[in-house]
Amino acid sequence: MPLPDLPFNPAHCLIYGAWRAPLGGQTLPLVDPSDGSELAQIARGQSADIDAAVTAAQGAMDGTWGKATALERGRILTRIGQLVLENVDLLAELEARDVGKPLSQARADAIALARYMEFYGGAADKVHGESIPYLEGYTVYTLREPHGVTGHIVPWNYPMQIIGRSVGAALAMGNAAVLKPAEEACLTALMFAEIARSAGLPDGALNVVPGLGAEAGAALSSHPGVHHISFTGSVATGALVQQAAGTNVIPVTLELGGKSPQLVFEDANLDEALPFLVNAGIQNAGQTCSASSRILVQQSRYDEVVAAMSERYRALKVGPAMDDLSVGPLISARQKEIVTGYLSQGTDLQIAAKGKIVEGAPKDGAYVEPHLLLCPDHAHPLAQQEIFGPVQVVIPFRDEEHALAIANGTEYGLVASIWSENGARQMRLARALKSGQVFINNYGAGGGVELPFGGVGKSGHGREKGFEALYGFSTLKTVAAKHG
Repeated sequence: MPLPDLPFNPAHCLIYGAWRAPLGGQTLPLVDPSDGSELAQIARGQSADIDAAVTAAQGAMDGTWGKATALERGRILTRIGQLVLENVDLLAELEARDVGKPLSQARADAIALARYMEFYGGAADKVHGESIPYLEGYTVYTLREPHGVTGHIVPWNYPMQIIGRSVGAALAMGNAAVLKPAEEACLTALMFAEIARSAGLPDGALNVVPGLGAEAGAALSSHPGVHHISFTGSVATGALVQQAAGTNVIPVTLELGGKSPQLVFEDANLDEALPFLVNAGIQNAGQTCSASSRILVQQSRYDEVVAAMSERYRALKVGPAMDDLSVGPLISARQKEIVTGYLSQGTDLQIAAKGKIVEGAPKDGAYVEPHLLLCPDHAHPLAQQEIFGPVQVVIPFRDEEHALAIANGTEYGLVASIWSENGARQMRLARALKSGQVFINNYGAGGGVELPFGGVGKSGHGREKGFEALYGFSTLKTVAAKHG
């Protein structure tokens, strides 16, 4: 099925407000993971295109965008949010077909993108400095100022949401952005850029260069004209991005992998917990940094939880994104190989339950059955490594101390959840868990645009979402005036 008519050429880059072919003239195929067909050709941007985009962004900082007031920036972002809502259906279809996520999940992502623009539009003029009491005869105050040109390397699993929390925050603070979307899925990034242009964002304030990570991404990470890098993706690539940015001594925000646990205690309300236990692991086919891939259950409730989760797993249906089933395909045939490779390492684990690929699903689609595995040893590779697919392991624990040791027993620390009615236990564990976010009797809090998000350990550093993101996309200046 062909793509709907688009107001831009997918094989072009957006640089200084104009769509243009990459300077090298090369393109890359964009594949629909639901059936393996080619959706479109996209630009294969390289270092020369990144250089042009950075120059355009600096031009915006030196010109109209750099002189815009916080109020003006906020109004533009708010208009972008309104236009996103007007284009929700188109954005949802593009995301579903590009990424492979079920249509309703893609639609939720488009609505979340609009919410990010609304939030940061409203927050733009509310980031304040402070006055500091000091010596007699001095007035001291601080200012929050933009870094300048910010680079944004966005992955393929949640393009719209990550653009919202990254690019939205950077623009709100007055930075000019260069966006390098993932080569596997960049249609909504391009559509967002066109929407922003239509909303009146000045030329050069947002530039988009699709391309390979090793080419366009590497050029952006190491460009001397970039003053801050935001990267979401794998630990290995994040380390390379940080090393490249280090040559220019610029700050980097890294949101990397996760092996996030949910801790289910004997006093948990299983009726409330059950949807979160399953959905947090299989949403977007498990291709989520904050996916709950480990379910830790107190031994007295272990069999009960496994039985309840298994019943839900057996009802999961996997198929094409536009069919809007429980689970869509993985992003690519390559990702399918990776996930099935991990599953081959778990042949010693008991399969509690599996979902089903629907009859008639295209044979060239990147489908994997969701797996619920019983894992008595938390040192097992499938309990330690990020699989990035619809695979969850259920691990028993004895008591609170044992649960905490298991939960903190990986190199990641992105999200954790506690299911218990014991308030003292909730507070103890919330403090003791090594995790950037801890949820009590829920998981994810409905997305939480306002809630700071980021990890510890190999899950990264820096924070996105909320006001913390605005602070990260700004630099603090101290002014000390001596007046006698």
